[in-house]
Amino acid sequence: MVAPTVKLNSGREMPLVGFGLWKVNNDTCADTVYNAIKTGYRLFDGACGMDESTLQEAETALTICTDYGNEVEAGQGVARAIKEGLVKREELFLVSKLWNSFHDGDRVKPICKKQLKDWGIDYFDLYIVHFPIALKYVDPSVRYPPGFFYEEGKVEFSKATLAETWKAMEELHDEGLAKSIGISNYNGALILDLFRYAKTMPATLQIEHHPYLTQQPLIQLCKDSDIAVTAYSSFGPQSFLELDMQKAKDSPLLFDHSTIKSVAEKHGKTPAQVLLRWATQRGIAVIPKSNNQNRLAQNLDVCSFDLSDSEIEQISGLDHGLRFNNPPDYGVPAPIFA
Repeated sequence: MVAPTVKLNSGREMPLVGFGLWKVNNDTCADTVYNAIKTGYRLFDGACGMDESTLQEAETALTICTDYGNEVEAGQGVARAIKEGLVKREELFLVSKLWNSFHDGDRVKPICKKQLKDWGIDYFDLYIVHFPIALKYVDPSVRYPPGFFYEEGKVEFSKATLAETWKAMEELHDEGLAKSIGISNYNGALILDLFRYAKTMPATLQIEHHPYLTQQPLIQLCKDSDIAVTAYSSFGPQSFLELDMQKAKDSPLLFDHSTIKSVAEKHGKTPAQVLLRWATQRGIAVIPKSNNQNRLAQNLDVCSFDLSDSEIEQISGLDHGLRFNNPPDYGVPAPIFA
């Protein structure tokens, strides 16, 4: 079983269902990626990300697990699958992201090359600006992943503009280090601003997207601008419970919501499959993760049934602007993300 694809404005085909590497433990990541490839996954979404120690420096009671930092292990899983003939490199769609600490124009290509080396590959199918904010450079030999905090729980900024960073991203694309380039966590105003200076349009926008946070105007802007949308945290609060986030604890689980459960029962599917189909049926790519083999297969099989228009409207009606991936909830100062 292999997921259907959506054609990007770069001309590349991107699977509508992929595997997200956020919060996949280092010691299991290689096997997880290998098994996901065996199951039929072809898109793997990774990142440099931030590490546990820098997050715990913040004045917060949150206990945050490692956020990415597993690209070496992901690459090992890919290499094993290729070596055993399960898949060819060109059949995979491998995604990584530019972390905030590397936004300066002269830092973009070196860190991309490091990440490619970590993966053990020659190019990314998609390389994304992770957040629209530039932080002070941290040399990878000092700390990697660098996290949000420069030192002692303090956020320090770079003077790099988003235009400077995007120009460097375009150079990656021109040189073939990234077959497509994209953005993540941008709002509509920043996307419209990007249109002023971009020579190569972003192929994708990756955002938090679930029934509690539908972001429909932003999605419509992307649709009108030929930018594909990828949803992360498709299960809403479920993705953040293991981070011990109070906001997630206080929110009704979508898996248990009567609307989701009734639709799932009607179609003979799991609540997770309904949530993923709600996105993919509307042309939005998803990147769930699971360490369970049955759920791996279930999550991949979310394009074989259709929800009715009324069911999609009912699920969309759960929206109340509830965002979980909000850096201030991790202890990062709120003003920089306001």
